[in-house]
Formats: sequence, C-alpha cells, structure tokens
Amino acid sequence: MRPHTYIVIPAKDEAFRIGNVLHDVKKEGFEHIVVVDDGSADRTGDIAESFGATVLRHFTNLGPGAATQTGIEYALQCGAEIIVTMDGDEQHFASDIQHMVDVLETEPVDVVLGSRFIQREPDAIPSSRIVYNVLGNFVTRVITGVTVSDSQCGMKAFRAGFARKIQFQFNGYEFCTELIYIIRKHKARYKEVPVRVSYTRESLRKGQSLLNGFRMIFRLIKYYV
Repeated sequence: MRPHTYIVIPAKDEAFRIGNVLHDVKKEGFEHIVVVDDGSADRTGDIAESFGATVLRHFTNLGPGAATQTGIEYALQCGAEIIVTMDGDEQHFASDIQHMVDVLETEPVDVVLGSRFIQREPDAIPSSRIVYNVLGNFVTRVITGVTVSDSQCGMKAFRAGFARKIQFQFNGYEFCTELIYIIRKHKARYKEVPVRVSYTRESLRKGQSLLNGFRMIFRLIKYYV
C-alpha cells in the first residue's frame, strides 16, 4: 500500500512553469500536491489551483525556507506519512519522486537527499551552480560536521516523524544547510540519491546567485559559529 505522500512545491512567479510541473507530478500518480505561492506577482496560485493542487498563499514574499516550512506543516496536519519537496521551476523531474519514496519505504532512513552530483551527466549543470554547491558543501561541513555531495538541492523526502522536528530559523536559501544541521542534531538517518536536473536561462536567473550565495554563507557562519 502506497504511503500517504504529499508533494510540497514552494513557488514564486512560476505561472509559465507550474502547470507543467503539476502535470508531471500527477502523471506519476501523486495526487496530494501542495503549492506554496510565496508572494507571486503573477497567476502562479490560480494556475496551480486549476491543476488540482492545494494552494497556500504568502501575501508577501517570505523566501523558500519559509515557504517550505509552510508546506511541510500543512502536509503534516493532513496526515502525511512521507513529504517530498521539489522546486516549481521545472528544474527537477517528477519521475525521480517515486525512487525517493521507495528508499524511505524500504531502507532504515528518515531523510532522502536528492543529489545533482551523483551520476551527473556531463554539462548538465552550469559551472556557476557547481561553484556555488562546492562553497555550500564546505560551509555545511564546517557548521554541521556532515559531508554531503549536494547540500543545496531542493529535492528531498522525509518521514513524518522527522518532518515534525523541522523548524527552520532561516527563511531564505540558508534552509538547505539548516536542514543538514537538523539531521545531525536529531541523529537522523539519511541517504543521498541521484536526481536529474534541467536548467533554463530563466531558472538560472531566478535561482541563487554567487553573490547572494556569499551573503548566505556569511549569515550562516554568523548564526552558527
């Protein structure tokens, strides 16, 4: 019997992409989909509703960490047994969701971390993202003592028991490193699995920049160190 799985998708100004994301998720057989519209200035929320997703709205932009927290809390209230997070910009592939769920069902782990850098296809990831991830992994290791191959990937899966322990202090992209800190703090069992990604000019423009990445690193070090 398939566990009660919820897919949580933070999204800001993704009106041109969110429909395709939701179509692909539903095609994989997942019906419990939560889109957190994080202060979009376009019709992201309306389009998500038209595809049958539950839409939670932040009336101002709070950041991906806050949006992820909102979605996780809602999924838990609805009785989710497994929660999967993914981006709303078509970067991730819905076909990877089931494998992450299968790992949680069949292996003694609490968290599954998607990694873009396991079995990476040549030229699939822009050099700017590679540099940013190297820096993110280094800071994550310094702060948490945990070494992972892709600390900044937004595609993750949790058992409900672990998800209840998540209380992000950071609203922005820092939440990715903060999650690793929470894993270590609670001695949670985790596993990294390969996920595929597809970048477009738009997703690169909207994503984390190198300059913002350095600012994020400074905030993390200031908070934890």
